[in-house]
Amino acid sequence: MVRLADLPEWDRKNKLAKIDELAGFDARPWVLPPPLARCRIAIVTTAGLHRKGDRPFRVGATDYRIIPGNTRAADLIMSHQSVNFDRTGFQEDHNVAFPIDRLRGLAERGVIGSVAAYHYSFMGATQVRDLEAKATELAGVLKGDRVDAVVLTPV
Repeated sequence: MVRLADLPEWDRKNKLAKIDELAGFDARPWVLPPPLARCRIAIVTTAGLHRKGDRPFRVGATDYRIIPGNTRAADLIMSHQSVNFDRTGFQEDHNVAFPIDRLRGLAERGVIGSVAAYHYSFMGATQVRDLEAKATELAGVLKGDRVDAVVLTPV
């Protein structure tokens, strides 16, 4: 990922102005989750990940892709559209953006209760407000799957 200080001034100002888009989003959790050792955890990423054969993300995409928990790392594709995103870390270790192996390890050690069967990816180079409808939809899906918390990997 490029550092803010390394961007041209016009691009840096544009990115910093996006912080204003977050006004009105409440940072408090909606519910108090159970103790971590009993939590069912899913991954939600904005890395533009999808499985081979799935529809790639396009510029400005506001939908999400479902990634089954048994998807092999070799079957994950990153179609993130930002030119500022360096894919090297993901290519070397998928856990950088999709920490499924770390979650499995935590579940095996009893640190978390379980790992959800499905995980979800958005394309992060999209206006925040444009993602709100699908994020709300996904919240309902996660609730239906009895997910207590998510690991959010913003990209």
